[in-house]
Formats: sequence, C-alpha cells, structure tokens
Amino acid sequence: MSTKRIYLTGFMASGKSTLGILIANTLGWDFFDLDDFIAKNEKKQVIEIFKDSGEEYFREIETKWLLELSKTVNTIIALGGGTLFHNNNFEIVKNSGKLIYLKSSPENIYRRVKHKTNRPLLLDENFEPLSKEETLKKIRALLSEREKYYNQSDIVFIIDNRYVGKTVDLLTNLIKRKFKIS
Repeated sequence: MSTKRIYLTGFMASGKSTLGILIANTLGWDFFDLDDFIAKNEKKQVIEIFKDSGEEYFREIETKWLLELSKTVNTIIALGGGTLFHNNNFEIVKNSGKLIYLKSSPENIYRRVKHKTNRPLLLDENFEPLSKEETLKKIRALLSEREKYYNQSDIVFIIDNRYVGKTVDLLTNLIKRKFKIS
C-alpha cells in the first residue's frame, strides 16, 4: 500500500500545523489541521466547545471529523495533541496512514505556549492561565501519559533547536525516503 495520508502528532505547540502545511506544499499534497477542521464544521472555536460542552463532547466530535479526514488522499493531517488518546482514534490513524511524532521538550513547549490563552488543557477550571510552574507540571504530566502512544509513530522527529526551514527540508526528505513518496 502506498502512503496516501500522513498524520502529524505531538504535544500542543510542537509545530504540527506550521510544519504540516509547509510539508504538504512541498509534496503537492493537501493539508488539514484537525482542530481547525472541527472549528470550521462545528462553527465554534475549540476553546468554545470545551467551555460550552466539555472535553468529553469535544472528543466525540473529534473522532467524527477524524474519521472524515481519514478518507482523504495525498494529505497531511495535523492532529490535536490529545487526539490519539481518546475513543479509537489511535487505531483510526494507524490503520489509515503513517504517523509522525514531532517531539519537543517540556521547556520548549512552555516557551511556545506561555502567552497563549486558547489552549484549554493548560488553563485552570475558570479558563484562566496557570502559573509557569503549574503549566510546566501539567505539560510534563500530560507528556508522560501520552508518550507511550506518541512513541509508536512510524517516525519520531526531534524538533527542538531547529529552524523551521531546515526542519521542513529534513522531514520532507525523510518522508520521501521512508514512505517512498516521489
């Protein structure tokens, strides 16, 4: 089976959307960001869905829209940081394409998210920002839970201390070689 679909996974702010669109353009493929796809189709931002209906509801519709995207071809799909760990999403991804883990350290993740207020899992119960220490603790705890899935990816690619352009070149060449894409 030739690779028709590549999923990018990793913690929030690991570069899935930024790198995904650039890699898709380089390959001449389509690109979808799952969270953006959900927001467009639900006519609500992800944080609003979390606030209005809770995480459980969000995870249900996330699976629904993931199934829809799993039918596309010649596509790069950026998953949400927690997509793989709910419902049967891991099986959907592994059965319908190749999975790449964009690995980043907790400190680099924190540096990228510290001024963002649209990351519901890094906010308190009132959707207010956590302190630096609380945020790092939460990032480490979530990473610890998630890495057993992330590490089952077809490619684990460390993105820390790399410039975007160089990362796109390296990752695109690796994808072409490993998945035999011309």
